[in-house]
Amino acid sequence: MAPAVKVFGPAKSTCVARVLICLEEVGAEYELVHVHIPAGEHKSPAHLARNPFGQVPAFQDGDLVLFESRAISKYILRKHASDLLKEGSVTESTMIDVWLEVESQKLDPIMSVIAFQCFIVPIFMGGTTDQKIVSDSMEKLRKVLEIYEARLSKSRYLAGDFISLADLSHSPMFHYLLATPHAPLLSGYPHVKSWISGIMDRPSVKKITELMKAS
Repeated sequence: MAPAVKVFGPAKSTCVARVLICLEEVGAEYELVHVHIPAGEHKSPAHLARNPFGQVPAFQDGDLVLFESRAISKYILRKHASDLLKEGSVTESTMIDVWLEVESQKLDPIMSVIAFQCFIVPIFMGGTTDQKIVSDSMEKLRKVLEIYEARLSKSRYLAGDFISLADLSHSPMFHYLLATPHAPLLSGYPHVKSWISGIMDRPSVKKITELMKAS
């Protein structure tokens, strides 16, 4: 009998990977249902019924259907009473929310441009990376990493001295940054480099990033 939990989307998608890491963290059984984006399957009626924005992932747990990877991640961790949300403490859970917002609103948009130019354009579109766009994005990234460096000089993880969803949520996009020629940038931010190295070494992250490479 197939698992009730299904994740729809390609494993190489950072948003899909975020959800898969959370499922691995709680030891849940799940089925990954591939969505072939180059063929337009994410815009098909069947997928739009699961995610009306025509994006990935979509998520199904029995009769419940969700979209938006960070919301799905929270659902998974809440369902399994994971300590990665620290919901027993208002202060700690709120700090997790703060840094999830930072990741979503400040870091991810910059990293997405870099990943698009370094991977999608040359590999999947047959084009040439626009180095000016990458250079401008790297300058923006430096400014954001300065804030991360300051935060991580005061606490081991983003929300405090405990690992949380706020930290794990960064791992899929950093997986791609580390595979670019721009990875040495992190050497200028020693606390960030140490933090992300520890996150990437976590078993759930290692398993899913290997899946990202293979897909």
